[in-house]
Amino acid sequence: MSGIRVVIVDDHDLIRAGLRLLVDSEPDLTVAGEAGDGREAVEVVARVRPDVVLMDIQMPGTDGVAATRLLSADPRTAAARVLVLTTYDTDEHVFGALAAGASGFVLKTTPPPELLTAIRTVAAGEALLAPSVTRRLIAEYTAARPVRPDLAAAAARLLDGLTAREREVLELVARGLSNPEIAARLRVGPATVKTHMSRLLAKTNSRDRAQLVVIAYESGLIRAGFRD
Repeated sequence: MSGIRVVIVDDHDLIRAGLRLLVDSEPDLTVAGEAGDGREAVEVVARVRPDVVLMDIQMPGTDGVAATRLLSADPRTAAARVLVLTTYDTDEHVFGALAAGASGFVLKTTPPPELLTAIRTVAAGEALLAPSVTRRLIAEYTAARPVRPDLAAAAARLLDGLTAREREVLELVARGLSNPEIAARLRVGPATVKTHMSRLLAKTNSRDRAQLVVIAYESGLIRAGFRD
């Protein structure tokens, strides 16, 4: 992969400078712009049209969740993949960012090589959700969030056109299983799982795995606190 253009969003100048040095040190990555808050981020992304947005989640004014929601809703910026930067993997705002359209998240303590890999992963169209973190994070915060009947109904409607097997695959995705693990659980080949995933994304109008997880929980297909 080459030519991945990145926008860095953080309210600390020093952090942005460090991330710029890291990203620009790679031959296939380029910093296309920077922003110090969410509102500025929306303007910069609309102007430079990057592939990936490194988005700090906690900022004064328009925070990372609100900015991600604005980016996802605007046709000019919806194609940009948002990779959330957070201090804690149990940050209550992370689920909100995923629900708003983020493709994944990484900790600010992530080693530089792993952060670079994360940028390339989301640029390639994959969601960055570690299974163990997915299970804990989503279960904790869907349990704590008040029920939104409107969101639940909208998510449930997205499942109406799914086959029984597609629902089964979606449930396993929400449980945090990877494609190889799903293939082993269902006793099918990896290519079959990929086909199911493609159909799930198309039928639910989801951009990636992260949005599938959110739909599974908000529709009630998966309940917080489940056990395998």
